[in-house]
Parts: sequence; structure tokens; C-alpha cells
Amino acid sequence: MDLIKQIVERAKANKQRIVLPEGTEERTITAADQLLADGVADIILIGDTKEIKDLAVSLNLKNIGKATILDPQSYEKKEAYTNLLFELRKAKGMTIGQAAKLAEDPLYIGCLMIKNGDADGEIAGAQNTTGDVLRPALQIIKTAPGISVVSGAFLMFTTQKQYGKDGLLVVADCAVTPDPTASQLAEIAVATGRTARALVGEEPHVAILSFSTKGSAKHPMVDKVIEATQLAQKIDPAMNIDGELQADAALVPSVGQQKAPDSKVAGHANVLVFPSLEVGNIAYKLVQRLGNAEAVGPILQGMAAPVNDLSRGCSVSDVYNMVAIAANQAIAAKNK
Repeated sequence: MDLIKQIVERAKANKQRIVLPEGTEERTITAADQLLADGVADIILIGDTKEIKDLAVSLNLKNIGKATILDPQSYEKKEAYTNLLFELRKAKGMTIGQAAKLAEDPLYIGCLMIKNGDADGEIAGAQNTTGDVLRPALQIIKTAPGISVVSGAFLMFTTQKQYGKDGLLVVADCAVTPDPTASQLAEIAVATGRTARALVGEEPHVAILSFSTKGSAKHPMVDKVIEATQLAQKIDPAMNIDGELQADAALVPSVGQQKAPDSKVAGHANVLVFPSLEVGNIAYKLVQRLGNAEAVGPILQGMAAPVNDLSRGCSVSDVYNMVAIAANQAIAAKNK
């Protein structure tokens, strides 16, 4: 897990403003205290000011005073955020009254802060569902230029050091889009390559996976992967992307050489893109449980700014790590 240490160090060296809308959630505020102690990010906690301060005292947290605390009922920019949300959503039928009510919702406030330039990224999900976290993000922050679909990547730290970067692979989509079209799959492939570049610091070699390698089987599902590969290569011609590749052809040099001798990716993939969410979710959980791999994520990608979703079963260290990851995503976005 040396990579996580590197991600944390990069965050410390270029501190970003990360907003935590679930500011009165125990794991979240505990992680925030440690993040502030370590100087990983500038933390913004959303929640009732007294409740946050009382919780910090009861948990014996010493650094929450360094955080910015935003009370949803009485914050300074409430009217400005209401007007911003109304302007963004009035074409969809939102009234100024509805905007004013949503401008008191911490998940909406967090996204409005990012949209207004008052924060660089957001972490939520310890208390809220993925749908609740994503809804305001898609309405307010929207997807990145050239990307129409959000997906979820995992950093998979495996014990098989011969694959990826010393056993580290970036895999997607494992969390969001159930049955992507060819064009969506192409965007997921490019977005996952960019995630790998931002977090791992390695040039991505992206394999779009299938049950076929270079025409070994014929099926509409294979055709989708072939089309997605061609589209992805057009979206980012400089990125090493190839498909359709079976998992062993993507990972094992001897198999890659045998099945796809002309491929720059086959046998050298460090990014694996699954043809559907069903495949991706099953695959990463099997590798995690049967292969004793460490899975860090999901890291939401495709958004115009970092918004990451936690599992409601997350640990304090999960929150800590995801804040550092969001900070690295924000740094990468600013350096484009």
C-alpha cells in the first residue's frame, strides 16, 4: 500500500479544499480530525455547528477547530447558492423556492461549493446512498468535457507482483453503469486510464476485456467491445488502449504475445475495463475475497470535479484515504 502513502504525500504538498457534507457522522468527523492533524487537506464540514463541536468534544478530537464548519441553516452564501442552483436547474422546472430548500441540503451545498469555486472536491456516502450522492453532483457539477457517463474505479492491490505495477491494477466500471453502450464503454476506458495516470503516476495501458481476443469468438457482446475500443482510441489517441482482450491475454506477457502479438497493451495491462457492471462487480469482489486483494474505492470518475462515494460500511481509514484520493484527482484536473 505504498501508493496510498504517495497519494497522501502528494495531497499534503498541494493542499486542496475537500468538503464533507456528512459533518456530524462519527467516522467522517474522526477522519477529518486526523486529516487536519496530518495536513492532508483543508477540510470543510457541513452540519449543525453545535452538534459538530459537541461531537468533537465527546470523541476527544483535538483538530476540528482547524476545519471550516458550514451550518446548512445559516451559512453566509445561502442566498448566492440558492440563485446559482435556480439558474442551473430552472430550465428543468425548478422554482426559486425549491432551490432555496435544496440549498439547505448538505449534499447539494457541497456540490454548489465546488461549482462556485469554494471547494475542490467532495466525499460522502457514509450515511447516504450512492443515488443521493450522485444526484446533486450530476445536476450541479455535471460530467467532464467529452464524457457523458459516470463510472466507478477501484485500486486493486493484489499479491501477484508480476501484474500491473507491482500487483496494482486499476479496474472499472465496478459501481455505477450497469450496461454501457459502446460509446459509454469507450468513455469509461479513457476515464479509467486518466484515473490511473492521476493516482498511480504510471502511463496507463488500458485493456477493454471480453471473452474473446482479437476475433477468437463472434458475438454481439464482442462487437460492442471492438467498437468501444475503436471509439476510445479516437477520444484519446495518445493513450495505450486495446481490446477485445481476454483477461489472461491482457495480463500475462506470454499469452498476450501468443494471442495479440501486435498489441502494445496485451500482456502489459495495468488498467482493466470490464464490458458491463455485472462482470466488473463480480470480478473485483472475487479477486478481493479469493485472491486476498485490497480494494480501494469506488473512485467516481467522469465528473467535472471529484465527488467520491463511500460505502455506508466504510471505516475511518476509508474516509481518510478517499479524501487524499479526491485531492489528487483535483490536482490532476487543475494540471490538465
